[in-house]
Amino acid sequence: MAEKNIDEDELDRTEAADRLREIADDLESGEDFDVDIGNKTISLRPPSVIGFEVGARESSSILRGRRESVTITMDWRPD
Repeated sequence: MAEKNIDEDELDRTEAADRLREIADDLESGEDFDVDIGNKTISLRPPSVIGFEVGARESSSILRGRRESVTITMDWRPD
């Protein structure tokens, strides 16, 4: 059974970059690492090759205005 953990927050650009950089540094280390999602800590064990996907969306509506989003997905099967 899959369990999905999501933590949504509003960060300034520097804080968002710091959060991404922390995950990137942990991933690059080659070691297992933990990611904090809300009040939960998830232990990850990525192998040396992982799936990587980047998507971007632009939308506009009269009621909501213009919005942009970027989604980064990385997935793998732990060794």
